[in-house]
Formats: sequence, C-alpha cells, structure tokens
Amino acid sequence: MFDGSLQKVHDIIPAGGSQQDLSNRVARLAPFDGTHQSALPSLALHRGSVPTTCLPTILQPCLGIVVQGRKRAVLNDEVFTYDALNYLVVSVTLPAMGQVLDATLEHPYLSIRLNLDLQEIARLVLELGDSAPPATANRGLFVARLDEPLLDAVLRMVKLLDAPDDIAVLAPVVQREIYYRVLRGELGHRLVDLAQAEGGNCRIVRAIEWLKQRYAEPLSIEELAGAVHMSPSALHHRFKAVTAMSPLQYQKNLRLHEARRLIFADGIECATAGHRVGYESASQFSREYRRLFGAPPRAEVARLRVAGDSAYRDEHGRE
Repeated sequence: MFDGSLQKVHDIIPAGGSQQDLSNRVARLAPFDGTHQSALPSLALHRGSVPTTCLPTILQPCLGIVVQGRKRAVLNDEVFTYDALNYLVVSVTLPAMGQVLDATLEHPYLSIRLNLDLQEIARLVLELGDSAPPATANRGLFVARLDEPLLDAVLRMVKLLDAPDDIAVLAPVVQREIYYRVLRGELGHRLVDLAQAEGGNCRIVRAIEWLKQRYAEPLSIEELAGAVHMSPSALHHRFKAVTAMSPLQYQKNLRLHEARRLIFADGIECATAGHRVGYESASQFSREYRRLFGAPPRAEVARLRVAGDSAYRDEHGRE
C-alpha cells in the first residue's frame, strides 16, 4: 500500500508567514464545520473539528490544499496522505474514499478546494510548449510538495475573497498562475499528457466522460474503445494505470455512488435507486453496495437516520 504522508507539519512549518496568514483567513471565512462555497465558483473552503471515518466520495478534478490538519484519499489499495506541506491533485473524476485524520476543536481541519479547468490547463500547456513521453500512464491522483511560490499564489486567491470588486479581473490571473505553479512543480508533468489533445491519457479522460454519460447502460468495451480510438487491450491497460481500476469497475463505482446519492439526497427507495442506475437484480445491487460501502443500503439508511441528517452532510463533503 502506497502512503504519500511526510513529516508532521508542525515540526517543519514555523508559526507566522504566508502559511499562518492563509490559516487565519480560512478559519475566518469558514467559521463552522462543513464546506463553504466562496464568491469564486471554482473555490471552496472546508472546516472540520473532528476526525472522520473513511468515507466514500467522488473526487472531481481539483487541487486540494490542507491549511491545517491532515487528510488522506484512498484509491483502491493506494493511500495518498496530504497536509500543509503536501497538496493533492485530482486530474480525472475518481470514485474514492476520503478521511480527515487530524482535527480538534482547538485546531480544526482547514482546507481549500480549487476546481481544475482542464481546458485552461491545456491552453497553458500549449503556450508553454510542454510535452510528455508517449508511453506515460500516470495516476489521475497524486500528492506533491507545496512550495513557497504556489503557497503565495493560493494566499492571493484567498485574499481576493475580501476584495470582491477585484475578483472578476484578478481571479483568472491568479488561477492561471496557480496552474502554472502546479505544472512547474515536482510532479507537474503528470498533468501534461492529460491536457494534451492527442495524448494517450487524454483519451482516458474522454473514456471517463463517456462512462459518466452512460453509466446506467450495459458496458461494451469494444464500443468504448472505438469511441476513444484505442484498442480494447490498450484502453484497459491505460485506463487502469490512470484510475487504478478497470472500465467495468469504474462504471460499477459510478453506479453505486449515484445510487447512494439518490437514496440519501433525493429520498428514493433503495430498490428503485438500484434499478435507476442500471441494476436489474435488487439482490446484486444490495450485495455490491455492501461490498463498496460496508453495509447494505437499507441498513445504512437506518444508521444515518439514527445519527441525524447532519451525518449525511458530513459524509458527502467534497475535497
């Protein structure tokens, strides 16, 4: 099992400076537990006062920066731990698990999520003239070390929330700089092939979009491979390299996550939700749901009803 965790943050980062300024601002802008959407559509802040269990989530393309505390993302059997020294990059939509590891009332978990615009990144890659080796097949999720230039750009983005008149003009400039800093970071090359129009991994991005639009339909690997102009064997190999799962496993995860959303967010009956996402057999749906989420849907509904509605909202925060 891979663990991207590094040395404890408080042993390395001194009080004061850009990191402390960022922490103070996020704590003020996110005054209570939960996810807080900012005036910038692409930017959200999160606060949590207690550690969580490992919870299912759909990770969308984003940059996740922990300001205080520690969190991990789990993709199959791979663990990616990030903190105030290390940021998370999600470059494709991934069904995964997330867990806040360090959080207390006195020192809550604080984080920032900046959604990634892959088209804008592609334009920047083209402008920079970057290229990736043809054989590259990198995970669509990675943890990299946060350096001072990137931290400074993120701080300026958060500062804009206190200057709403400046957002329309300056936010696109600062966001572009953040993309540039990530591309120039130690693992920035992992984004390059995903952003190139004809890169092999970009075809996986298109395959993921195809699956997202048709997740409730029976999957034909041959049809999917043809849609993205790859052979079935090449598609399977590269898809698994990027997502850590086969196209069939990925589709199954999408189905189950959507069924869970239908049950808890929309109040749809369990069997109906399973049928709506493509399951013809209620028993198969319940069995696979339990395998992924740890309990059959009816048992989970009962548990969260006892815990209260806030439990569901806590479990469905996005990084």
